[in-house]
Amino acid sequence: MSKRDYYEVLQVAQGTNEQDIKSAYRKLALKYHPDRNPGDHAAEEKFKEAAEAYSVLADPQKRGIYDRFGHAGLDASPNSSNIDPTVFSGFDDILGGLGDIFGFGDVFGGGRRRGPQRGADLRYDLEISFDDAVAGTETTLQIPRDETCEQCNGSGAASGTQPETCPKCKGRGQIHYQQGFLTVARTCSHCRGAGRVITKPCQVCQGRGQTSRERKLTVKIPAGIDTGQRLRISGEGEFGGQGAHPGDLYVVVHVNEHPFFIREGDNLYCEVPVDYPTMVLGGTIEVPTLNGDAEITIPRATKSGTRFRLRGKGMPEVNGGSPGDLFLAVQIGTPDKLTKEQRSLIEKLSKTMVKQKVEPITKENLGSDRPFIDRVKDIFG
Repeated sequence: MSKRDYYEVLQVAQGTNEQDIKSAYRKLALKYHPDRNPGDHAAEEKFKEAAEAYSVLADPQKRGIYDRFGHAGLDASPNSSNIDPTVFSGFDDILGGLGDIFGFGDVFGGGRRRGPQRGADLRYDLEISFDDAVAGTETTLQIPRDETCEQCNGSGAASGTQPETCPKCKGRGQIHYQQGFLTVARTCSHCRGAGRVITKPCQVCQGRGQTSRERKLTVKIPAGIDTGQRLRISGEGEFGGQGAHPGDLYVVVHVNEHPFFIREGDNLYCEVPVDYPTMVLGGTIEVPTLNGDAEITIPRATKSGTRFRLRGKGMPEVNGGSPGDLFLAVQIGTPDKLTKEQRSLIEKLSKTMVKQKVEPITKENLGSDRPFIDRVKDIFG
């Protein structure tokens, strides 16, 4: 007998989204659940058919194959019989709070006690100076974490004793029982899935197998790192269960702002004041860079806001690529104090200038209430 179309089974259209497919399966699972239809073989078959359809349509890869080739495509796929139990993880209330559903055929009842669980990952927020971000640095961190108890070597049992096999689950960590046509399993409540019980706990760790300690780590911060970037240090997270791999440590970097450089990616932006004679007559000025002062040439009749680009003078690229650029916007610098001679010269210059009507700059174009980085980005396009 040929299989029915999976979309027909769940009573949904082919373009239906994931959430509606999940809702459709929930309705059918509730309707045909073996507990609601004891002894009804037809309902049991419909329950199984709906679960099979959902296991395919809830898996994006399998759904894609099915949409193109139908059942024949799934039969040809080497993984078509392997059902991912995680697709059923949202239906614990329907399926007895099982946590996992084991699919069809020989996948049923195949549950085994899970091995030791990998340790949890840790996060450390590190604040560094702008200069350290430019040059790179090395720093020492103190990380509080759980480590294997040296007294019991992580077993949790007192010296001279060993954990015993759980008498309830016989060391499997799960209790299996029959529910309709399904063989299902729950985590053993007596050993909490460990498969072992400690009758005499270690005095140091109280049976946990771990103790809290502070660990010192030396971390290298690469040049060019930016705020929000993180460094992964493998194996320096929390310790896992006995025999399990530890988690990882993630160092999240926060770089302090520079007094006048504004950073965006690997590029730097800066606004520099230039005296009026140099802006009019031209000349050379020294400007700050990350590696000391550099000399740039100001052409004659340079307008305030004119930009200059120094290639390769920005931030180092964190992965060792080409550095960013430094963008400089020149502004007319007004001196705070003038000598008598300077004042006299400026007054003479003023008398020679033609009086012009001043047209204000609108806020839409270059408003003073806009952040400097936005204005500079407008300048540099």
